[in-house]
Amino acid sequence: MPAPAPPARTRLPIAVYVLGLSVFALGTSEFMLSGILQPLARDLRVSIPQAGLLVSAFAIGMVVGAPVLAAATLRLPRRTTLIALLAAFGLGQVAGALAPSYGVLFASRVVSALACAGFWAVGAAVAVSLVPVTARARAMAVMVGGLSIANIAGVPAGALLGQHAGWRAAFWAVAGLAALGLVGVIALVPRTSVPTGDDRPQLRRELAIYKDKQVWLALIATALNGAAVFALFSYLSPLLTDTAGLAESWVPTVLALFGVGALIGTFIGGRIADAHLFGTLFGGIAASTVVLAVLALTAHSPVAAIALSLLLGVTAFTTAPALNARMFNVANAAPTLAGATTTAAFNIGNTLGPWLGGLAIGAGWGYPAVAWTGAALAAAAVLTTALAFRLHRMNGRSRLVAAATPKAAAPAPEATAQAPTPEAVEQH
Repeated sequence: MPAPAPPARTRLPIAVYVLGLSVFALGTSEFMLSGILQPLARDLRVSIPQAGLLVSAFAIGMVVGAPVLAAATLRLPRRTTLIALLAAFGLGQVAGALAPSYGVLFASRVVSALACAGFWAVGAAVAVSLVPVTARARAMAVMVGGLSIANIAGVPAGALLGQHAGWRAAFWAVAGLAALGLVGVIALVPRTSVPTGDDRPQLRRELAIYKDKQVWLALIATALNGAAVFALFSYLSPLLTDTAGLAESWVPTVLALFGVGALIGTFIGGRIADAHLFGTLFGGIAASTVVLAVLALTAHSPVAAIALSLLLGVTAFTTAPALNARMFNVANAAPTLAGATTTAAFNIGNTLGPWLGGLAIGAGWGYPAVAWTGAALAAAAVLTTALAFRLHRMNGRSRLVAAATPKAAAPAPEATAQAPTPEAVEQH
């Protein structure tokens, strides 16, 4: 008797790809400033550290928006919420392109980030609601894939456009992508029902996770890891040109290499994190510490700066699946807030890293100091992880590691409105 044929592979609805396109616009906006920092600073007549704070402005909006909007939009019609948030994001980009001053641009970044955070939370819920349980991870992977492509193609393209057509052109381009995504959402994303009954998340119950020390240690480790990367990444462009002596035309290429490294690292971490959670955390963060320290010592060498930028993408993002799994392990009773908390933690790091890097530059220590700052933050993340591991061993409890794919973990069945998985933000 012949064996039964394997079940047909579920075809994802086009609406999921529309959400992925929208995420491409969101991710490009979040990280493109690293490639246009110098022309922007010259045009607005601010210092490089002040311009770097615009990265922190977006991160602050994400920190606030991820948990707040994840909770606030639970009972709202999701399609309508997506349309409103994407429209607000697009208007934020227009405001940034037209900004007459640094203050207006700063405010537009915060507003755009709030809309971005909300779109992540609701978009993830819509993506998984449009497919069967067996295809949820693939649906999330498409959304996160938009972010990965933003790092590899969108950010360098924004840098190239900013160099040749002015930094405002990069904002107009993202506004155009947002408009395209908005048309797609209106035309192709169907109406979905709001969770009710047993499927409705209970925020009072989920808030109890914050009594657990391991949740806070996971949050701190995630924040420190993000801060270590963005202390350097936010100022990578001036480090490459002013310290390593590369022409500005090299910046988009190096940013693309960093994105390729991030994609490779995420794939590696996704393959090994399930079986070796703490080993992946220790190995990835410790390797980032070493790479940042070596970069600080060799920043005047163009070859070393380029090679180590690629390598940092690999080491830093190898930890992404493990950080994701760790948070969902220790907060498995609160899937709605677990994703939002990790998103907020990563963006706390995005805020802290550029600020500390800017302080180092402002103190007159030069651009290599941002690499030393990143190395110190990564070392602190290693110590935090060591403390978490010690408590884990002392508790003597075995926690199952949440399944992680190279791009995204499948949301828990009851987490129909949770924020995206941390792998998504960390490729941001």
